[in-house]
Amino acid sequence: MSNIHPTAIIEPGAKIGKNVTIEAYAVIKGTVTLEDEVVIKSHVYLDGNTTVGLGTTIWPGASIGTKTQDRKFKGETTYVVIGKHCEIREFVTINSSCQEGSTVKVGDHCLIMAYSHVAHNCEIGNHVILSNNAALAGHVIIEDHVIIGGMTPVHQFVRIGRFAMVGGFSRITRDIPPFTIGAGAPYRLGGLNLIGLKRNDFSLEERKALTRAFKLTYRSGLHLEDALKQLAEEEKESPSVAHWVRFCRLSKRGLISLEGITKGTKEEPAPVSTSTEELKEYETLLEE
Repeated sequence: MSNIHPTAIIEPGAKIGKNVTIEAYAVIKGTVTLEDEVVIKSHVYLDGNTTVGLGTTIWPGASIGTKTQDRKFKGETTYVVIGKHCEIREFVTINSSCQEGSTVKVGDHCLIMAYSHVAHNCEIGNHVILSNNAALAGHVIIEDHVIIGGMTPVHQFVRIGRFAMVGGFSRITRDIPPFTIGAGAPYRLGGLNLIGLKRNDFSLEERKALTRAFKLTYRSGLHLEDALKQLAEEEKESPSVAHWVRFCRLSKRGLISLEGITKGTKEEPAPVSTSTEELKEYETLLEE
């Protein structure tokens, strides 16, 4: 049985799964699908061809599936798909997509904190965290296990690679390679996200391979394509480096740069971290 408050407005045609909770004054339009065990808090507004996955909770004031803010929209049929076991917090806005048949996607186990915005044609992977007031412009792609700090806007068509950690109050205008950490406006890479890699059980060998990938890409003085070709040939056994190479080669907006850093010097900042042990390991890996 589902627990639906009598003041909730659910239009005919809406599909409601088992054990769904819908609190007071929520509005569920007729084209919406709620899968089993979804919780919709009070004053949530769900519109459009929106599907909310198993066990996801949407908190008060969130607005999902409403018309895109892209002025090119001409009334096409578009979709929003929210994954399983997500937490979508207060006053989050997730617009519908633009272009016929296109979809805004949010993966499984994501946490989208209060007042964040996800625009048209965005794709968000699994286990992603958007902190308060993070804002994604159209066509942004966020890979798995990314963390974006609060008050951070991301420019349209930007990609952020898996396991990247973006500090708060940053401004993202170009692609951020996977496995990295950084912050600022303009954005500055600080190195590898070593703490995140350790917490997710990346082996020492994989961390060494990724350190070499970072050095060749950003500190060797090689042209990007030459560095990626060398990495592809020398690190064939590393799936993480293979992903790094593929991500960099597919970049359309270009990779984020090391602002103010001369390639091949020791002036590059260490990764943002409060752990002396992590900083020491990073310095050791760079020397190898």
